[in-house]
Amino acid sequence: MEVSELKRVVEGALLASGRPLSLRELGNLFDVKGKPDNELLRQALAELADECDERAYELKEVASGFRFQVKSKYGVWVSRLWEEKPPRYSRALLETLALVAYKQPITRGEIEDVRGVAVSTNIIRSLLERGWVRVVGHRDVPGKPAMYATTREFLDYFNLKGLSQLPSLADIKEIATAEPELELDEAPVTGRSIELPVEDLPAINDEQSVEAEVSNAASDPDQAATTSLEVPDSEQADTVPEPEDVDPDANFKPLPN
Repeated sequence: MEVSELKRVVEGALLASGRPLSLRELGNLFDVKGKPDNELLRQALAELADECDERAYELKEVASGFRFQVKSKYGVWVSRLWEEKPPRYSRALLETLALVAYKQPITRGEIEDVRGVAVSTNIIRSLLERGWVRVVGHRDVPGKPAMYATTREFLDYFNLKGLSQLPSLADIKEIATAEPELELDEAPVTGRSIELPVEDLPAINDEQSVEAEVSNAASDPDQAATTSLEVPDSEQADTVPEPEDVDPDANFKPLPN
């Protein structure tokens, strides 16, 4: 079979499968006599990848094999075909997944030692149900805790061919340090406030001073009822004047019978 015809067979199989196909699976599409070798298959796949340069999709090799997928820059529009929004994962779940990816095999207790907090059972269950993590054995210590490692589905989801394509910890640290620190301002105080000079405040920490203030207020009620704040003239215009003395019976009229 010519390479041009082989490309069309491989292209059709990848479009119809709906999942990544390995070289072995692609080779099994042909009869034993006409089965192409892996080198010829890779040549066909390479030419298919080159033909995708001017298209909205690309040929990507991941852990499980080869697949066609929409290029990431067009994902914003294509994702609107589905009403269901992609799931959002908590920071705790992603931190747990990262520790499994970089430190595998790792136990739940070891994850908790690194993070400094307990790992929720729901997080482990979510990772297992998602197929990103699996149990690969049990640590030979008291309790025989399960050891977790990542799966091919994890690599496929993040477009990785292998764990070697994970960014190094040094690169992650450089990215983190390159981020500018957020300058968080204090929360603004709502409502109106009046600031008093410190020297005008009573010495409330002095027990004797407090007792003196209370004593003065009790002996002079008029003084206790006044405020220590002076209102500017501009604000005094809005104050309500004191009512004059009025005879309560002056305007009294009896009701008609």
